[in-house]
Parts: sequence; C-alpha cells; structure tokens
Amino acid sequence: MPPSFVRSSKFRHVFGTGAKRPDNAYEEINNNNNNNNENSFKKYVIFFKFLKRIRKILINIKVSGSAWDTNLVKVNPKFLSVNLEAGGGGSFAVIPLERTGKQQDNLPCFNGHSAPVLDTDFNPFNDNIIASSSEDCKVMIWNIPEEGLKDNITTPVISLNGHDRKVGHVLFHPVADNVLASASGDLTVRIWDITNGEEKVQLSGHSEIIQSISWSYNGSLLCTSCRDKTLRVFDVRAGKITMETSGHQGVKGSRAVWMGDLDKIATTGFSRTSDRQLFIFDTKNFGSPIVQENIDTSSGVLMPFYDNDTRMIYLAGKGDGNIRYYEFVDDNKQLYFLSEYKSSEPQRGMGYLPKRAVNTSEVEVARLYKLHHNAVEPISFRVPRKSDNFASDIYTDTCDGKPALTCEEFFSGKDADPILFSLKDGFVPIKREFSVDNEAAAASLAHNEEKMPTTEKELKEAYKEMKKEIEQLKSTITQKDVKIRQLEAQIEQMNLNK
Repeated sequence: MPPSFVRSSKFRHVFGTGAKRPDNAYEEINNNNNNNNENSFKKYVIFFKFLKRIRKILINIKVSGSAWDTNLVKVNPKFLSVNLEAGGGGSFAVIPLERTGKQQDNLPCFNGHSAPVLDTDFNPFNDNIIASSSEDCKVMIWNIPEEGLKDNITTPVISLNGHDRKVGHVLFHPVADNVLASASGDLTVRIWDITNGEEKVQLSGHSEIIQSISWSYNGSLLCTSCRDKTLRVFDVRAGKITMETSGHQGVKGSRAVWMGDLDKIATTGFSRTSDRQLFIFDTKNFGSPIVQENIDTSSGVLMPFYDNDTRMIYLAGKGDGNIRYYEFVDDNKQLYFLSEYKSSEPQRGMGYLPKRAVNTSEVEVARLYKLHHNAVEPISFRVPRKSDNFASDIYTDTCDGKPALTCEEFFSGKDADPILFSLKDGFVPIKREFSVDNEAAAASLAHNEEKMPTTEKELKEAYKEMKKEIEQLKSTITQKDVKIRQLEAQIEQMNLNK
C-alpha cells in the first residue's frame, strides 16, 4: 500500500465560532438544578458563557426585504451598516460594533433616499465615511458621528447624481483616497471623485444587469460580473474593456472578487444544470478558468470573500447556514477545501471585517458578520494555537487603512500598491477629517430637491410631464421606423437593379 501524505498548511485546522449561544444552554441549566454542588458550578459556568456570547449579537433589527442581490450588511473596524425596511423611502442603520444586544425599536438611521437602499460601503481610509446607493438612482455620501447615530440624519454630505436607473452596487477604491465606483441598472459603472461629486469616468459595454464589481489590488483595473454571463475587466482610467470571457452559464446570480496581488479573479455562480460553482480565472490567460469547482445544488447565491494575507476564500450561500472556506496555492494553481462552518439558521447576508481589525491574541484570521432575519451575529475564524505569543507566521503585513494615492494622482495615471503594516502592535482606528467642495455639495443637494415632487399637485404635474415625454418618444420611434423601412426598400431596389 503506497504511503499517504497530508498536505502541509498553517490553515488546515481553521475553525469558525459563532457568537450565538447553544440552543440547549437554558436546557442544560434547568437540567442541573437538582444536582450536587459540582454540577451546580458547571451550571453557572454555562450561564456566564451564554451571557458572554449573547452580548456580542445585535438583535431587533428590521432588515430590508428588497429582492436585489446584495450582501445587505457591511462592516469596518468601528461600525456595522444594515439596510433597513422602511415605508415610503429608503434607510440604513450604522451601529457601533461595541453596541451589542437588543437595539431600540426606533433605531436612528440615515434616511435621505426616496426609495429602498440597495448597497452601502465604508471608506477604507476613513471609518466615519459611508456611501449608499438606492433605487432612487442616487449615490449619497454620509458622515458618521464618532459616537454613532443618536437621531435620524436625512441630509448627506454630498449626493452623486448621474445614473438613470437604480444603483445596485457601490465600492470604494482600495488605494486612492475619495474614489468610488457605482454600478447601475442603466448598464454603466461610474467612477466618482466624492469630494466634489464629479463623475470622472463612465464604463459601458454591458448588455444586461451588472451583478457585482471588484477592484484589482492596485485599483488600476475593475472587474464586473453580469447577467449576460460575461466576465469583464476594465482599464478604469482609459474607460475601456481590456479583457472579457464567458463566465458561469446558469441564469441565477453571479459574483466576482479580485484575489489580491495574485492577478486572479474568483467567481461564483451557477451551471446550466443549477449546480453552484466556484471558478478562478488567471488574468494572464483569461480564456478559461484555471480552477472549476462544483459546490452543491442549493439555490442561494454564493457570496465570496477573499483574504489576500492567508490566500483563503470564504463562501457563504444566501439561505444557507454554512460557510465553506478554501485555500488557494498559487505555486501549483490548486484550490484546497479546508473546512465548513455549519449552522441550522440561514443567512440573509454577510459582511467581512477588514483584516486590520481582527483579534490577534486569539489568532483570529477572519471575522464574518452573519445577517439573520432580525439580528447580526459575528462568526470568528481562528487558528488553534497554544502559545500566547504573536503568530508572526500567520499574520503577514496587511493593509494599513491609509491611502497610497490622492484622487488627483490616481486620475493623472499614477499607480501604487496598498500601504501595509504589521499587526504585532495592534491597530487603533484614527478619525480623519473629510471635507467636500461646499459649492458642489450644495448644487448636488439642490438637484435632489428639484427632482423630488412632494405634494399631490407636484406629483400630477410630474406625471403629465412624463406622459408627454413618453408620447414624444413614441412619435420619434414611429418616425424612425418609417425611415428605416424606406431605406430598406431603397437598398432592395438597388440590389434588384444590379
């Protein structure tokens, strides 16, 4: 019998731990009530463990019921944002991470959108700045108070206006300060300077809805997955598609995430037979995936998260209770399944904590925030170690949270990799000031006011204007159809004369 070999890896034994108490915690306490003192001591140990874990969970949150495919929750080292269900408009809550337990019924929120909020994203270089996108075709930039929200905030710092359809995705640049990408139902991705609300670049070429966007390691490229089953990579500043290839062939949602400095892209989607899949594409040979992995036959969209420091990919399926995680080895272009975090409670969304905020004293390599129907639960992934010393072999230098480029430098053509630092001495969030062009901000907000009828009379007038515009468009289309038929007839006559 040939000898068997176990692959050497520091992450083979990574395990996930949820913050929620075990379902039988109270049962164990009640069953021990009549036991001796030793068992009574165990009872209190169980009880205090339960208290310690339940305090980490945020509950009593009215999560958005929007059918748009988004993660619904985002996290940074200080705050957590959740899209909320709101009547007559759109809102989202931003909650300090230390404010756990049951939340108040009337949770303070940002509610400046006139339609449901679809996506949010924190500025990676300023923990107190967040962007939101909505069905009202707008992207808004908000300033978060240091102590968190105490009252509702309805007016953003600045509004980014330009999209013609609902805006489904927003994502900040990983290297340049104050640069934001937004993807819309108008089939475009727009790149913004958020300090003055200026649209710098518009990326087009999609034939159907854009399902996800992801920046490259230095932010010079942007990849998109689309409902037309095509994976595209754009040169952002040139505004052109540099490469494209066929992606997953199923009709359900697809996601793409850039794999850090490896110049590879991981995608999740479905096959023609509805199998959930994970592909990895090499941008140096983009024709076909170098890794194709069939996961299972569940129906939920897979949300991928990539850790560039450990080369691990986390897959969380919507409607699942499980999170699978893999390790990619670039030397032999192989993907290895590590393990699976299992739970009986399904997740509606998932947020990924930036690596600079993990707990190194517990050898935590990742932390995901699982969204339940009315609660958010942190799930910690750790490497089992007996030593209390800093695990330098586990924690390579990671992104510092400081911009390597200004917005002006980036659009002038300059490139740079993210600034890195060591986690050995820990990480302390620093508040940075954020300033905008006051004139541009005032103009953007005035634009919002002009476009939002509020009274019944204004709504009727807006309806009449829209109806008139539709009739004009119908007339134009009819005239164009007549002209097309005339030209076709002329071409046919010319062919006959030949």
